Amino acid sequence: MESKKKRVLDTIQLHKKVLADLEANCLGEIERSAKLLIDCIAAGGCIYLCGNGGSAADAQHIAAELVGRFIRERKGLPAVALTTDTSTLTSVSNDYGFEKVFVRQVEALVKEGDILWAFSTSGTSKNVLAAAELAKEKGASVLAFTGKKNSPLEKLSDHCICVEGPTATVQEIHQLAYHILCDLVEEAFTN
Repeated sequence: MESKKKRVLDTIQLHKKVLADLEANCLGEIERSAKLLIDCIAAGGCIYLCGNGGSAADAQHIAAELVGRFIRERKGLPAVALTTDTSTLTSVSNDYGFEKVFVRQVEALVKEGDILWAFSTSGTSKNVLAAAELAKEKGASVLAFTGKKNSPLEKLSDHCICVEGPTATVQEIHQLAYHILCDLVEEAFTN
């Protein structure tokens, strides 16, 4: 039983370490990211989100917080998770390959002034990178959440929240960061 307690404590300590990294290194980037999101919505733009696996769930979670509500009553805000339309996901993957699953949607939906909010804990997911490249070409901004510093996704992004650690821990800290962003964005649009 002692080894299980140690594992639990080790996990908590790792979480605290990665959280401390977020606090020490990402506060300014979180503020700048909030401004990017707020300015996009205020100008009539839309936030599109993408990622794979747990990051796909994060994309869907954020879209729900923005379209529905996070804490306060306010109007719905424009956000679309590119991870939720099973017919599009399966048809694009079948016809063009999984690497095109997000880029095809960016091609069809994203316009200048929009934001692609891209999640990749490795920072190297090919389908996310392709979407980010095209979004930039179309005049959209890229907000990245990664778990590897100096990754290809970070290099493509306008703003990047990057905390390093094991994937699960990175995703847990990402959730805190995006909830902070949802709160700041929502506050800006609450009457």
